[in-house]
Amino acid sequence: MSVYGARIKLVTLRLIAAPEIIKFKSSNRNGGMKKLLFGLIWLVLGCAPDRPAAELPNAGYHQEQFKAYWYAGKAEITSYSLSQSRYGENREGNAVLIFVTEDFSRNKLVKLDNPGQAGEDKVNVLKLNLTKNFVTGIYPYSLMLSVFTPVDRARYENTLKVTMSSQEWCGQVYKQLLLRGHHQYQLVGHSYFEQEGEQNLLVNDDHLEDELWTLARLDPRLLPQGEFDVLPGLLHARLRHEDLRPMKAIGYSDTRGDTLVYTLSYPESGRELVIEMEHAFPHAILAWQETTVENGKEQVTRAVRQKTLMTDYWTKNKNEFLPLRDSLGLSPRNY
Repeated sequence: MSVYGARIKLVTLRLIAAPEIIKFKSSNRNGGMKKLLFGLIWLVLGCAPDRPAAELPNAGYHQEQFKAYWYAGKAEITSYSLSQSRYGENREGNAVLIFVTEDFSRNKLVKLDNPGQAGEDKVNVLKLNLTKNFVTGIYPYSLMLSVFTPVDRARYENTLKVTMSSQEWCGQVYKQLLLRGHHQYQLVGHSYFEQEGEQNLLVNDDHLEDELWTLARLDPRLLPQGEFDVLPGLLHARLRHEDLRPMKAIGYSDTRGDTLVYTLSYPESGRELVIEMEHAFPHAILAWQETTVENGKEQVTRAVRQKTLMTDYWTKNKNEFLPLRDSLGLSPRNY
């Protein structure tokens, strides 16, 4: 067993020995225990290097089952029941994850209109569109995140682009991260809010929180382990009105039966993101939970999978296809 594998095994044993710490359901009473766990993981994994995609044996995206699933000309659409924490209360809503492969321009960072003529500019990406819809009192929120990650992670080490948009009755916000160099992104932001205003700056970082979703679907072994710097998620930064800056984080994976659980923890802020996925291909996202601390109290957002549909949705835009929304448990009148 490699040193890396031994460290992971040791962490797994520690987690098994303290299951009450890693359960989704948490309270202020176990806050101290969580900090202790973070410390242990930091010591064990702090020096463990990430495994480059080139070192992964039989990387998932090279396998025939990957090609058969993701290159069939359809998108995977999954609906989730959502309990979103906002303004100190939980709001019921829905979330949708849409995964699909497409040809992308690595120079313009947009979807190619004529990929057959693009030559070396063409990069095949796994795209995620994540939407959240919920209501706070009288007014609604509509959030969307898009992530464009190259399928061939060994050749293209970085996610090419991440975008976020937020609409609610107070105003709109749009931000995007554009790859400009090795682990360097241009952050462009436009906001209704004075505090956020107009942004155009460069940020350097090894990892993006928002690419965890696409890495998990490409091959969960790509998920970063140990201690590293990460740029927090765009939607999180938006809802908290926080400046986007790299932060220290700890990532680790844990297998529970047929489920693989990936945890990303931020010791500085006490925030934690936990993603549950199927251990077996295609590594479907089963649920996720985000825990934050606001005014000394834990706030928990949780999403649980409802239904999945494989379809070429871009051809299903006539009224006759409205029943497909029912098959996803979504209202035919809104998102």
